[in-house]
Amino acid sequence: MVGGNYPHCEDIDVISGARILSVGWDPEVRYDIHIGDSKIKNIVSQSAGPSSYTTRKVLDASNCLIAPSLCHAHIHLDKCFLLSDPEFADLEITKGDFDEAMEITSKAKVRFQRNNLVKRGRWLIAESIATGVTHMRAFVEVDYIVRMKCLDAAIELKKQFAAACEIQICAFAQEPICSGTQGAANRELMEAAVFNEHVSVLGTTPYVESDEENVKKNIDWATTMAADRGVHLDFHLDYNLDGSRNTCADLVAKQLESMTLYQRNRPSSKKLTVVLSHCTRLTLHSEPDWQALSQRVQNLELYFVGLPTSDLYMMGKPHNHEGGGERVRGTLQIPQMIQKYGIQGAIAINNVGNAFTPYGSCDPLSIASMGVGLYHAGTKQDARLLYECVSNRAIESIGDTSRPFTIGESADFVLFDLGGSESGLLSSQRGRKTLQEVLYDPPKERKTIFRGNLITT
Repeated sequence: MVGGNYPHCEDIDVISGARILSVGWDPEVRYDIHIGDSKIKNIVSQSAGPSSYTTRKVLDASNCLIAPSLCHAHIHLDKCFLLSDPEFADLEITKGDFDEAMEITSKAKVRFQRNNLVKRGRWLIAESIATGVTHMRAFVEVDYIVRMKCLDAAIELKKQFAAACEIQICAFAQEPICSGTQGAANRELMEAAVFNEHVSVLGTTPYVESDEENVKKNIDWATTMAADRGVHLDFHLDYNLDGSRNTCADLVAKQLESMTLYQRNRPSSKKLTVVLSHCTRLTLHSEPDWQALSQRVQNLELYFVGLPTSDLYMMGKPHNHEGGGERVRGTLQIPQMIQKYGIQGAIAINNVGNAFTPYGSCDPLSIASMGVGLYHAGTKQDARLLYECVSNRAIESIGDTSRPFTIGESADFVLFDLGGSESGLLSSQRGRKTLQEVLYDPPKERKTIFRGNLITT
């Protein structure tokens, strides 16, 4: 690592003797994966015996499992680790609700400085890469409090880690942009931010507006601005469990129907997507509601991203404020939405170490593992789908194409160092041989390969 800050990238020509965990590949066979110009050139079975390479740069996979790399489809870069940073030690959680989380975050934002933003951002990116993350959509707030501080820090981090991870920056309005005393100022700053060459996503939070009319104005402004700029669109939406309130997901989908920019399979070299995150109110939908939504989104590049750690924490406060009270929880049932209704989706971490989500790590696979119990998804097919929701489906949701282990595709992998040695001190360690075992109990030791380079941070 250069100067203790930058990732180290080691060029690889061949990954030798790996067992591929992906559809269409025999996990009992060892393969050599040949790489050139950052892409997969060829995949050759070792069925006739191990290959010998003398002059090429070879990574010996030693019979370990290799899988598609991981992706943060939704993560906040600027407000990570606030609860563990001594600079914000006085900002403690006492209630644990959304209003307090907003208040704590606003107080922290007043103190944000470039060095601190970059420091905490490096923590998040480095820890994420170590788990196998090669792509992320990073949200950074733009408003009257921080102005462009968070965006400037994200641009610096994007450049520093360009050789190790594809960081997609989302200029994000957590504060109102259509109501309140600072709405106009926030909107003006967002309009400037979205035209920054390093910003490829526009994100807003319609539910923080003062009333339903301004919620619709928020959505109208965001869709118009994103279309004019030609960028991806990302809404934090319908974050409640109140059956008396209307949902906005249908409103967004209806608005997108007349916008060719976000149509699926449109002829263009650039894929643009719209993501709807949280959407916990949709968990109260009836079967006819789901069928109608499914029909509406079929021709759209529209994805739903579930954020279970944040959703379960924010939606989990008992109604009577006593420990034994009823706790109504809600998070999008992403596997069911994909399998039953044909709706595109993924799952993501959202926050790490702040008042919105105090617990959890930077590992997307931990969310997929939690999904086994959360979604009652324990079959082999479920394991494959949950892994896809933090790998290739997540990458697709943020607008990149991902066809795992396909000739010509980017060489982005995570190699699981599984233990299970037959001799020596490691002989008692339990090896993992299937994707199910990896998902049920994710291995800690991993190697990340991004565009044909072995990454260490």
